[in-house]
Amino acid sequence: MILQRRPRILRTSPAIRSMVAETILTPNDFIVPLFIDEGKNVQTEIPSMPNYYRRSLDLTVKEVKELWSMGIKSVLLFIKCRDELKDNTGKEAWNQNGLMQRSIKAIKDAVPGMYVMTDVALDPYSSFGHDGIVENGEIVNDPTVEALVKMSISHAEAGVDMVAPSDMMDGRIGAIRKGLEENGFTRVGIMAYSAKYASCFYGPFRDALDSAPGFGDKKTYQMDYANRTEAVKEALLDVEEGADIVMVKPGLPYLDIVREVKNAVNVPVSVYNISGEYAMIKAAAKMGWINEEKAILETLTSIKRAGGDLIATYFAKDAARLIS
Repeated sequence: MILQRRPRILRTSPAIRSMVAETILTPNDFIVPLFIDEGKNVQTEIPSMPNYYRRSLDLTVKEVKELWSMGIKSVLLFIKCRDELKDNTGKEAWNQNGLMQRSIKAIKDAVPGMYVMTDVALDPYSSFGHDGIVENGEIVNDPTVEALVKMSISHAEAGVDMVAPSDMMDGRIGAIRKGLEENGFTRVGIMAYSAKYASCFYGPFRDALDSAPGFGDKKTYQMDYANRTEAVKEALLDVEEGADIVMVKPGLPYLDIVREVKNAVNVPVSVYNISGEYAMIKAAAKMGWINEEKAILETLTSIKRAGGDLIATYFAKDAARLIS
């Protein structure tokens, strides 16, 4: 049999496969979500996220040092707000001495080079568990945006490198950019959750922060998973308003959206490989149905191949070890 082209030649050994690989994962690709709680020496495993923890600030700083030693350069902070501090205004979100603000300072003091991002949304602080202020059963947009601006400025004052609004309110990127500029925080970036879908895969995350909505759902502000072109529209609006990075969330069920957004924008695209995606791999591996290590690398590579420049993932440490 005589063939002019034999594509299998470039698959014959590990050496040639690695030489011609089109998509390469490195620790530089990863953003590590961290869940922070009050107290000292506290480490609580999240039941629906095996081997992932909510930690007190002292142990969080220790974890950040380990991440830095592994070559991971960015963390994304989420805090668990005490119930007595929650209300419908979210005012604890811009408390100068709040857990988030203290966490930013402590991490930047301990590991100055670590690029610190922070979640900007009201749901951890809301007595209703929603991402915005509630009036007559409705999540109201403009008052919520005002609160998000205050929250972002307080994070900037604490020393954050980039805020990450995850709320999906209209116009919040432009308002936050204006607020940062007016207050002299011209070096603080914005990573916009531009295409955040109303997904069933968020369940374990809500366990981590006790932030499930107290009524209804989030479909009036998060996107309908049936929609595709809407994601591009949202991403382009956020870039126009001043976003430095745009995000697609979730990851695996939305790889087509990742590619659409990547083709449409001229800024980096991040993808959140979310808690439900993590939990599914962990559960299947526990049952012996899949090889966990191979599933981790295949999953993250597929996200990068689809167009994700950065990946927020609970598998970051595992992947960094496997890569090395």
